[in-house]
Amino acid sequence: MTPQSRPYLGFGLGLRAQHLGEILENPPAVDWFEIISENFMVAGGKPRRNLEFVRARYPVVMHGVSLSIGGTDPLDQQYLHKLKQLAQEIEPAWISDHLCWTGIDGINSHDLLPLPYSQAAIKHVVTRVNQVQEFLGREILLENLSSYVEFSDSEMPEWQFVAEVAQRSGCRLLLDVNNIQVSAHNHGFNALDYLAGIPIDRVWQIHLAGHSVHGDYVIDTHDHAVPNAVWALYSDATRRFGAVSTMIERDDHIPPLAELLAELNQARAAQAEALGQMITPP
Repeated sequence: MTPQSRPYLGFGLGLRAQHLGEILENPPAVDWFEIISENFMVAGGKPRRNLEFVRARYPVVMHGVSLSIGGTDPLDQQYLHKLKQLAQEIEPAWISDHLCWTGIDGINSHDLLPLPYSQAAIKHVVTRVNQVQEFLGREILLENLSSYVEFSDSEMPEWQFVAEVAQRSGCRLLLDVNNIQVSAHNHGFNALDYLAGIPIDRVWQIHLAGHSVHGDYVIDTHDHAVPNAVWALYSDATRRFGAVSTMIERDDHIPPLAELLAELNQARAAQAEALGQMITPP
């Protein structure tokens, strides 16, 4: 699939409970919404009724935090069945999760943990991605992490690892531009090298978010507006990857919906300007 034929939804927001009343009463000018898959895996009830209202008016994508695609525990079949059932009911544009592991021996860390960037880890992850995609009957998207530690036995930079997993498994990528910025600061690599190492046709979605600066290190908190450094990197990403469906993530200190809509319009303008600066479209 070429970049020109990748699905393009426009500009979206994460569906958050704080905004539901306003969304239900006066549907805003948002192109699509991203839901946290695990929040809607129980059938019936008010959350599912609200989701049905939103889904009737907007495209929706599903974003999970519990797949643990890089874990060594067996894939959670009960979780996969619930994920597939939800997808069959709401028909999302796509399903995504994180390129990480979340626990071991049945103990959930409730965190998104990085992998060693090695050929052995690639082989392990690709096998599990293929199993998940076969079960779901569709490609999935995997998101790059923000990270704060590295494995001493890694054999390659993160972007090479991400690219090889995507190319070998056939999955697509959710490129979190904020996470690249955070990890580049924490580990001392060049964020532009990261973008250059990611295959253009694999990228289907982009996340934008804010982070917290703590001197020598940065933490991915999703509790601030998108900072200037992330906006600049988003422009660089757009010049490389073209028009990619983009959303704003905000998970704490959530502002009024109008403030997020203004930030979304800033993303629209940034993408349009960067597309106009592309010398050779991909």
